[in-house]
Amino acid sequence: MKELAYLNKFFFKYRWKLLPGVIFVIVSNFFAVLPAQIIRIAFDLVNENIALYRLFNGFERQEMILKVFGTSLLFFGILVLVLALVRGLFLFFMRQTIILTSRHIEFDLKNEIYHHYQKLSLAFYRKNNTGDLMNRVTEDVSRVRMYMGPAIMYTINTIVLFILIIVAMVSVNLKLAIYCLLPLPVLAITIYYVNSIINLKSEKIQQRLSSLSSFVQETFSGIRVVKSYVKEDSIRKGFELESESYKNESLSLVKVQAYFYPIMLLMVGLSTIITIYIGGLEVMDGKISSGNIAEFIVYVNQLTFPVTSLGWVTSLIQRAAASQKRINEFLKTTPEIINPNPNQLELKGTIKFDNVSFNYPDTGIQALKNVSFEIKEGELLAIIGRTGSGKSTIANLMMRMYDVDAGSIKIDGNDIRHINLEAYRSQTGFVPQEVFLFSDTIARNIAFGQDTLNMPIIEQAAKDAAVYKNIMEFDQQFETFIGERGITLSGGQKQRVSIARAIIKSPQILIFDDCLSAVDTKTEEEILSNLGKVMQGKTSVLIAHRVSTIKNADKIIVLDKGEIAEQGTHEFLMDKKGTYFELYEKQLLEEQQLT
Repeated sequence: MKELAYLNKFFFKYRWKLLPGVIFVIVSNFFAVLPAQIIRIAFDLVNENIALYRLFNGFERQEMILKVFGTSLLFFGILVLVLALVRGLFLFFMRQTIILTSRHIEFDLKNEIYHHYQKLSLAFYRKNNTGDLMNRVTEDVSRVRMYMGPAIMYTINTIVLFILIIVAMVSVNLKLAIYCLLPLPVLAITIYYVNSIINLKSEKIQQRLSSLSSFVQETFSGIRVVKSYVKEDSIRKGFELESESYKNESLSLVKVQAYFYPIMLLMVGLSTIITIYIGGLEVMDGKISSGNIAEFIVYVNQLTFPVTSLGWVTSLIQRAAASQKRINEFLKTTPEIINPNPNQLELKGTIKFDNVSFNYPDTGIQALKNVSFEIKEGELLAIIGRTGSGKSTIANLMMRMYDVDAGSIKIDGNDIRHINLEAYRSQTGFVPQEVFLFSDTIARNIAFGQDTLNMPIIEQAAKDAAVYKNIMEFDQQFETFIGERGITLSGGQKQRVSIARAIIKSPQILIFDDCLSAVDTKTEEEILSNLGKVMQGKTSVLIAHRVSTIKNADKIIVLDKGEIAEQGTHEFLMDKKGTYFELYEKQLLEEQQLT
């Protein structure tokens, strides 16, 4: 219950919805207990009237006694039916309050988790797989809702019914009440013993389910690779193994739960036998009437469902606790990247790296070491280097996806860690190396950063990104629905749609992280020419592999193993005849061989 204590704030929030539900539980159980007392009166009435009927055997009054007897039984029958209907009405109200409130809490909890996910830094997503993240916000929350709704409802119902029935039993005959309830402590000990096993197995089930979800999500995301390498059978076998593990853990839990119900029914049946036996002795001693035995049997049977549901409720609570523990693990994760400054920011575009060093937190790999450079407002900075030299790391640090380990990054003279992060990112256009498009129309993908769908602006952004002609060739044009991750578009088309998405923001700073690798040279020149007009007087950072892409930049940085090997203009670096010159000559030779 320690993990479930996190939910108390929701119970407090919806207390005025839950409180009527508790009242309805109490009232409904009050009407559930009354029929047993009416049955007792009716049973005693039957005994008395049978004796009276026989006493007047042969007299005319015997017929009148029979008529009164029949009318009385009909009245008691109707009364029991009315009480059942009234109880049903309050049970309806009970479910309409408690169960509906659990849905409200489920809604709030899902939104809280999702909101927290969005605040967490990129390092968190590198450590955790998507399937596990999805499972915690869906399956785990659903299990928690079962605790907040049915489990709590039945728990309150059971407690109230137990209290009312025990009070009613003791008020009739203390000895008989004690004997009737004697098997219940045995039941309580059994539940206590099995609870720990259920909790352990519930946690294992959730872990297996997360693993299964991750496997499926990863397979479908990479389905093209799976089909290209003809690995369907291998993947299917892997899925079967994951499913088998989940099935075995689930069956193991079901086997433990299966012990509950026979034991509970045995204890309830034993209570009924004890009631008849001890009750019979008490009737012979004249301490109770035969109607009291009938009353006690009704009480014992009324306890049957609450007692049998006790195991199910216990299972719900234990599984909810296991799920909430997994949810709490992420909710307690504090974001590494925070936005400490709420003040608005007017971005100009000067960027300065001062002895920046950075290690990736999940791998410990040193990506940058003592990197220093400065971009003035309106300049075009180009970054080039071999794979793994740290180019994308610089782009991620500029967007403050991570915080530096040493040194500082200053934006317009202010440390990037002390400026309004949301305002900074809203004025910065970023085209990542790994293009991601949403399962939506092309127009909505381009206008992703906009509040409204302004088609003239969208079309102009598509033209600037040199993708307008391709879009117009589609049957639905800008309303063309692209599949998951833009699977219906080619690599070059995806890159250009992503560029259009960044351009449409009219950013003060534009960062291209090697996003022209899938376009031909002619299209690349067209895009760069358009960008020169769009980004006039604004700061641009262009990360590329091809020297031809960056030779017109105001400043070029050559990275090698996380350090700046060279920096300067194209002419300066060519005259220096160092690493940049070697790259240029090598690429020029490759192009000549291709032609």
